[in-house]
Amino acid sequence: MPEATLDVTVVIPCLNEELTLGGCIDAALGGIAAAGLRGEVIVSDNGSTDRSIAIAEEHGARVVPCQRRGYGNALRTGFAAAKGEWIVMGDADQSYDFGEIPRFHEQIKAGYELVMGTRLKGKIERGAMPWHHRWIGNPVLSGILRLLFRCPVSDAHCGLRAFRKDAIEKLDLRTTGMELASEIVIKACKAKLRITEIPITLHKDKRDRPPHLRSFRDGWRHLRFMLLLAPNWLFQIPGLTLMGIGAALQVWLFQGPRTIQHITFDVHTLYFGMSFIILGYFIVLIGLFAKVFSFTERFLPDSTPTMYLATRFHMEQGLVIGFLLGLTGLVGILWVVVQWGQGGFGELDVTVTMRPIIVFGTLLCVGVETFFASFFLSMLGIGRDTYIGN
Repeated sequence: MPEATLDVTVVIPCLNEELTLGGCIDAALGGIAAAGLRGEVIVSDNGSTDRSIAIAEEHGARVVPCQRRGYGNALRTGFAAAKGEWIVMGDADQSYDFGEIPRFHEQIKAGYELVMGTRLKGKIERGAMPWHHRWIGNPVLSGILRLLFRCPVSDAHCGLRAFRKDAIEKLDLRTTGMELASEIVIKACKAKLRITEIPITLHKDKRDRPPHLRSFRDGWRHLRFMLLLAPNWLFQIPGLTLMGIGAALQVWLFQGPRTIQHITFDVHTLYFGMSFIILGYFIVLIGLFAKVFSFTERFLPDSTPTMYLATRFHMEQGLVIGFLLGLTGLVGILWVVVQWGQGGFGELDVTVTMRPIIVFGTLLCVGVETFFASFFLSMLGIGRDTYIGN
């Protein structure tokens, strides 16, 4: 990373934007001058085949080539090359007004480390945003992000934002596509950066071709990334809910059938309780694996309760617990088989055989899952300077 020698760097990702790029650079340089700052404009070129590179140089920008395709790759390349103490990012289609740089600078001076533009609290010109983005995509995805990560932003996917370079470097950004917009906000919240937002105007872009953004593909990439960084919502809550329902059914039906308004629930429902427990426990284990992986790869902070427990977990503890659960289930099943044999292996009695077999079978399956999950958890925990399950 180059040392900061300027006040601000404006990073503009570019892929064949010859029609609008020059205007963006001029506006950015004008915004830097209006704020009385020493700054530069970086055009992170993602493989343009038109005159974008020549136009960028003609208008006074520094061109940084980015060999790997993708919006996220282009921006991260620009961030790495920036010489400013803080960075402004914005698109090359003239939909954002870089003349807003002085307003962003005021918030940076006030001590904020991430300053988000918000189109939803500002103004959206007619034709500047498709209706399904304005009323469905952006509000829904931003709402999900606020729910999952408690981030104080109304427009998480606004492309015009500013941040301190030293703060953004600590976030270890990794995504390659449009989901980088979500990654910045999520990791900034997890790192407890000071965040604020200012209303801006979204203008109708001046390109003569369709945008690079693909609504459903890129919307899914945002949602997928958010869920992957929220394993409690994706795995733990659904898994524990299934386990709770399954356990309740087993307790309710273990002694015998139950009838509610002429509907009888019996051993078949008890079997579903077993299935719910095994499936739910499997989902919970996947969630634990995801958390450990996120921890070792620095996606999650070290202080989360799950990681506190995981770092004190020893593989042998899991092996013993899994072995005892599995052994209990196996012994119980063998006991039922002996009982059955004493009756001459005749027709199975639901109360004497099937109910205990389902319960003991549940213990056997959960024990086996725990036993082998302990090995895998230790394997996942071997990462960088972190070792979980030693």
